Parts: sequence; C-alpha cells; structure tokens
Amino acid sequence: MYIESIELKNFRNYHSLSLELDSGTNIFYGDNAQGKTNILEAAYLCGTTKSHRGSKDKEMIQFDSDEAHIRMKVKKDGVSRRIDMHLKKNKAKGIAIDGIPIKKAGELFSILNMVFFSPEDLNIIKNGPGERRRFMDLELCQLDKIYLSNLSAYNHVLNQRNKLLKDIAFQESLKSTLDVWDIQLARYGELIVKSRRMFLEEMNGIIEGIHGSITGGKESIRLVYEPNAEEQTLLSRLTADRERDCRFKITSAGPHRDDLCVLVNGIDIRRYGSQGQQRTAALSLKLSEIYMIKKIVKDMPVLLLDDVLSELDSNRQNYLLNSIHEVQTLITCTGLDDFVDRRFHISKIFKVIDGNVYNPS
Repeated sequence: MYIESIELKNFRNYHSLSLELDSGTNIFYGDNAQGKTNILEAAYLCGTTKSHRGSKDKEMIQFDSDEAHIRMKVKKDGVSRRIDMHLKKNKAKGIAIDGIPIKKAGELFSILNMVFFSPEDLNIIKNGPGERRRFMDLELCQLDKIYLSNLSAYNHVLNQRNKLLKDIAFQESLKSTLDVWDIQLARYGELIVKSRRMFLEEMNGIIEGIHGSITGGKESIRLVYEPNAEEQTLLSRLTADRERDCRFKITSAGPHRDDLCVLVNGIDIRRYGSQGQQRTAALSLKLSEIYMIKKIVKDMPVLLLDDVLSELDSNRQNYLLNSIHEVQTLITCTGLDDFVDRRFHISKIFKVIDGNVYNPS
C-alpha cells in the first residue's frame, strides 16, 4: 500500500497544494517552521481521522477560512482509492471514500495503515502512562475495527459516568443510577483489556529481535501490560471505589488508567533506564509497529518520519534507514547531508519554503 498523491486546500499554512508521491522514499526538507510537518499531519489525518498532535479540526483550518479540504489517492493491492476529508470549524468533519460519504471512522481504517514517528515519540518511555496508552490505542484502532468500536463506547460511558459523579454532589439520589453505567463500563473495559493483552503478546514476539539487533545483542527487551484492573475484577472495583469516586467526582478504576512497563535486561527503564536506553526502546516500539501491521494485514504500512533522524545517534540512524527499504516513507528534515553521506536511496525530493513545495529532483 502507498499514497499516490495528496492535495490540500486551506490546511494549516497551505492555501493550495498538490503533490505526486513516489512509492519509495519521499523527503521534504527545509528550515524549521516552513510547513514540512503539516504535510505529514494531513496525510495521517486523512488516513486515520486523527491528528498526531491531538489538534482539533478548527485548529488545522487556515485562520481566514471556515473549512479545509484534504484529498488523498491511495493504492492498495493494485487498486486505487480516493479519500476526501472536509474539515469544518463548527461542525464534525466529513469523510468520503471514492466519492461516497462514510458515517463511521472504522470504514476508513481498512484502506490505509500508517505509522507516525516524531521526536516526541522518543519520550514515550519516560513520559506518563497516557502516552503509552495512546501508543497501544492508535495501533489497535488501525488493526481492529471491533477494538475501535469498544474503545469509543467505553470512552462515551466513562464520560457519562464522570458527569453523573459531578451531578451526584448536588443530587445524591442519582447515586442509585451508577449501577447501569458501571455494568456498561465493565463490559467494554473487559474487552479493551483483553485486546491490549493480546496485542502486547504479539508485539513481544516482534520487538525482541529488533531491539537485539539495534543493541548488538547486548540488551533484551520485554513489554509487560499493567492493567489498572483485571478483566474479571473491573465491576467489583467500580463498586468498591464508588464512595471515593463520588467524593473526587472521577472514575478511578478502568483501562483509562492502564500502563505499559518496558523491561530491558529485567530493569524497568521507565524509572531506572538511561536516556539512551529509553530512546532505543522507543525506536524498537515504532519499528515493531511496522512489522506488526505487515503480519496482520499482509502488507507494509506507510511510514511518516517527522525530523526523527536529527534526534538519533549514527548507530540508530543507520538501523532505522536500513529498515525502511520496503516501506513507502515520507521524511521531513532540515538537510540532506545524512542521506548523502550514507548513500541512501532517495526516490523523490521536495523543498519546502514558507508553505510552498518545490520538486528540485
């Protein structure tokens, strides 16, 4: 699978842009704050409905416009598909596949799989649990439509329960209605925990070899799932914590509080690892995503690398570049020296200057 072309209108700092991409390596280079990352953001948004930055739709629309458009042509299994995305400042985004509007985001995920890697991802190990949950959720939502549905339902019920907890402070009689929400929250929560556990078991079979290769066999890695509540005990935990939840007006138990432990040579590197160990583990995680997708969907995903090479030492740079020959890759960087020095094959080069893209190659 690969992206054939992408068109932008009134998106971020692009009034109008049309790009034809190569199925190999596409490099976007230029100074900082010129709009390189915006191109990758548009591609990821069009393929997943989500901004990797967590931006809201209205934040991605040009300041003097009320709407923005992204059109992306994708080829998968020899068949071209067109994705159209319409962003609006005050309404939900509109999405169409081959000109036919869709109602659920899950319909989009079967068309294109993507892996986004930014400098912030190098901190996924040392940052808080929310970053590691997001890593699991973003990957699982692309690979499993049922997981996406369960996660959406869980988050909806969680929001309703938290709202109810706040209302109970003013009307205590509402406390009896918590049972209904607890049953639903436990039902979807159990399914999420099971899916995350299976996902990490699969990841362990992939990441061990990758991490061993990067470290020259000096380190072994293992991912350990840390659910806030086990599948079978979630409902009883919600019941047991009810008084505390009412006091603090927030749900304290459930998969929204899960974490992922990363062990290197048996040591929890979230707390005790060096920065080098944490970055190597993060790189292993992102590369594992690529091969996890290949294993499940029988095709390579599109890889988006946002100025990552500048954050890696030469050993990690070499391993990363040697790992992406089979993958369509969109790379942003400030210069081409690293690629030239390593005689890395570049399929297409784009120079980005203040919201304008040139193809000097």
